[in-house]
Amino acid sequence: MKEIRFENVKKSYGNTEVVKELDFTIHEGERLILLGPSGCGKSTTLRMIAGLENISSGNLYMGGKLVNDVPSGKREVAMVFQNYALYPHMTVKQNIVYALRMKKVPKKEIAARLEDALTMLQLRGLEDRLPKDLSGGQRQRVALARAVVKQADFFLLDEPLSNLDAQLRVSARKELVKIHEKYKQTIVYVTHDQIEAMTVGDRIALLNEGVLQMIDTPENVYHRPANIFTAKFIGAPPTNILEMVYYDGHIQFGFQKMAIPDGWVGQIKKAKSTEMVFGIRPEHVEIMKEPRENVMFATVKSVENLGAEYAVYLDFHNEEVIVLSSEKEWHAGEQVYIRPNVQHMHIFDKATTNSIGYPERMVSRVPVFN
Repeated sequence: MKEIRFENVKKSYGNTEVVKELDFTIHEGERLILLGPSGCGKSTTLRMIAGLENISSGNLYMGGKLVNDVPSGKREVAMVFQNYALYPHMTVKQNIVYALRMKKVPKKEIAARLEDALTMLQLRGLEDRLPKDLSGGQRQRVALARAVVKQADFFLLDEPLSNLDAQLRVSARKELVKIHEKYKQTIVYVTHDQIEAMTVGDRIALLNEGVLQMIDTPENVYHRPANIFTAKFIGAPPTNILEMVYYDGHIQFGFQKMAIPDGWVGQIKKAKSTEMVFGIRPEHVEIMKEPRENVMFATVKSVENLGAEYAVYLDFHNEEVIVLSSEKEWHAGEQVYIRPNVQHMHIFDKATTNSIGYPERMVSRVPVFN
């Protein structure tokens, strides 16, 4: 059993609590992403798993065993650091197999693992180079190879791709997934990059200020965020969050309102709170020049070119709304009409900022666009 289980784990430095009551399980053989902004506690959490940081309170289990007091070298982990941490005086080959030699793995086994890693990570021909003679991407692959040959139960990665350019990141992400598909380690991967999280992870654990905000599949984290922080952190541009009032099958913004499906009406009526806020992603809002059914009007503030599309910033009842459009035809100061796709909306309790939940079935009484 190669699962990792947190039971009310906390980490403090003096009076400063940086990780607050983590209580979740990382399943055997899955790729779990620890995601969040700088300073949220994700690297500290990874270092507690690795045994590089002591736990202030709570219990950490790895492979079914309590490891609070087990030293790092006895935890069956392989770790890849952000700065690669290669030995500068050793060649590529020597860096990769150093840990195996220290563990006195038989020479034939070392040679077989080395050949496997060199092929998988496209390092053939570089075996005798020193790290100073490698590019950033090559150094990263050496660091990955060094971790791969250990064939450890737990594979820990601390922002391993942050020093690579965009093109190398894409190829390195693919290599990581291939490595996992072959060896099936339990992978814990720290990043602040949501694209890496969505493409690499089986599940995402989102942290903020040391508190676990949500842990779920990338699809659910994106489409059914547990709270406002999750909705705004995941996705670019971020989710629009607006003050709203519910009345008689409609939600109202200022003096404008729109009808919502019966499923959402039932969900709102089940909510404990009467004060709620509305969320919708920019890609789930239709923008048009002429009014249609169930639309509201807004004023264009500015337009930002994102390459494949344009972000249109709108003034909507003195709140900013961002809409994505494939057209460049929007101009500052003009009045436009918007229609949120009600099948993709989110509603949150204003006091707790938590989602009020989602209807299992929605009988639509309003027009829906694709």
